[in-house]
Amino acid sequence: MHQNERSIKQGDRLLKMQGKLDRGPVEFKSHIVQQEGEIMAIATHDVISVPPTQSIIGAVEIMTNHGFRRLPVTDAGTKKLRGIITSGDIINFLGGGDKHKLVQVRHGGNLLAAVNESVRTIMTQQITTLSHESRISDAVTTIVKKKIGGLPIVDHEGVLNGIVTERDVLRVLGAERSTLKVEDVMSSSLRVTEPDCPIATVAHDMIQYRFRRLPVVSDDVLYGMVTATDIMKYLGSREVFSRLTTGNIADVMGLPVRTLVAGDLFTTTPMQSINQAAREMLTRNIGALPVIEGSRLIGLVTEFDLVRAFAKE
Repeated sequence: MHQNERSIKQGDRLLKMQGKLDRGPVEFKSHIVQQEGEIMAIATHDVISVPPTQSIIGAVEIMTNHGFRRLPVTDAGTKKLRGIITSGDIINFLGGGDKHKLVQVRHGGNLLAAVNESVRTIMTQQITTLSHESRISDAVTTIVKKKIGGLPIVDHEGVLNGIVTERDVLRVLGAERSTLKVEDVMSSSLRVTEPDCPIATVAHDMIQYRFRRLPVVSDDVLYGMVTATDIMKYLGSREVFSRLTTGNIADVMGLPVRTLVAGDLFTTTPMQSINQAAREMLTRNIGALPVIEGSRLIGLVTEFDLVRAFAKE
């Protein structure tokens, strides 16, 4: 067994708990209709974008400095939308998936050379968008059914007018009083990783299983959380370059994931109301809360889980 295959198996653990939420088809209730209106009322208007010729490292630094998970790619003159680069695209590029070929095949593993390629080489080109005439209910439907965290908004000419995220939608829906508890909506079948798992393995798991974050567990105790944005910031802060010795990407992606785990860890409990969980996420500007019961990790509740739950209410 190759070392890389062994490390993937070591990092690939599945935590399963009994879940309560019926995850059948979403049927939107009347309160969504009452919230309908121009999508631009809740969207970000002055959207920062980059041209397709922007370097990968330049785009990542913009995302890191502004705290973005995604960055639209537009023509420099017309501002027509050409693609979008997300934190998922970045970890795919760093070793999570097929976009890593740009580093390994074209540049022989040389990260310093690969990050200066243009962003068009790794951006997502098949983009789901909303019209500037869309309603809030259109955004909710698209986010929930397609599991997309952010939607660029374009006019009839394809020009970027704004962007709306699941967090924007949660601010609207979270104002509705719900009787649901965190345990009713949390994800209880979790893939988790360990503090000494290589960053490359975590990136691989995130891309393979389409997760934005993984709980880091040591001896069945929650050690922290690592997100796709954490891995992206590792590159965007240029810390990654200070750790390079040979210039090869293996120098930095082989480091243990505990290198990236932040000190602050916010959690919730299964009996907390989803309104309170939503307020916590919005106030702290975080996308998920691990669910703890008796010091044990039993689940994870995310912005997506909450948007979906409020929509079904």
